[in-house]
This record gives sequence, C-alpha cells and structure tokens, in this order.
Amino acid sequence: MNNKAVYEAPVVKEQKEINLVGLRVLCEGDQYIHEIPKASTALQSQLPSIQHVVDPSKQIGAFIVDASTVEEDGYWVCVEVENFENVPAGMVTLTIPPQRYASIQHVGRNEEIKDTYERLHKWTQKNGYVRLLNNWHIEVFYSFNNVDRLKIELYDTIQ
Repeated sequence: MNNKAVYEAPVVKEQKEINLVGLRVLCEGDQYIHEIPKASTALQSQLPSIQHVVDPSKQIGAFIVDASTVEEDGYWVCVEVENFENVPAGMVTLTIPPQRYASIQHVGRNEEIKDTYERLHKWTQKNGYVRLLNNWHIEVFYSFNNVDRLKIELYDTIQ
C-alpha cells in the first residue's frame, strides 16, 4: 500500500467527553463518500445558528463501525459545543463518552481515507490493541472544504 496522504505514525490518545450538534447522514454504504461532504457544507452554512460552539473552524464526524441498532446506524457531521442549548430544528445532539483511541492524521483526497484507515488498523493490530467496533469512532476535520485536500485526524476506538 502506498498512501502518500499519511505523513505521521499512528499514536494512542485519550479523549474527554465530547458534546456534538449537527446533522445525521443515513444512506447506502457506497454513498457516504458523496453525502458526507454535502452534510458538511450544510452544517457550515447553519453554523451561526448553533450556540456554544467550541471551535467553528473544525467539524467532527462520528460513527459506530458495527452499529447494533437503527438509532446507531449512520454518520454524524457535527461541531463540538460546550453544552446543548436551543439546538436548531433539524439538527441532532450526540455525546461521545471519554474513550481511548488509536489515531492517525490524513491529509489528502477523500478517496484515500480508506487506505489511511487500513494503515491505522494494521498498526493497531501489530501493537496489540483491540478495536472496539461497537463504540463511537470520530474523525476531526481541520480542513473540509476541498475533498481533494482534506486534513482529518482519524480516531479508532480501542480497549
């Protein structure tokens, strides 16, 4: 695998509880690569109506790899908020509990994210970590306006 998008080695990170407000994307598996950028654009345009945003320059995606219920299925495109107050109509709230993650940064094309995840998963297994597929996984988008030049930190939940 030759993924030019990855420029640093994976690391283990602890994250505090994260409160999110945003939009839920629910579609066929092969459509997420197209629908997530649309939701990101919609969220960005509605950002002024969301209260208590921690950092308006970044978006956070959340998903459960092996969702066991209909309520857990999908992908959430959100911003972090200090607390939930006057959530705009049509938006959802989500609280990600404190968790430990294997993390890697992806800089590059949207289509290359799969390769970056593959590299992260191989590193996780090689280093003896167990992936928690029924927990929330997150993607922190630092640059999301151009699908050919994304800057994302991928967080894969581990034991």
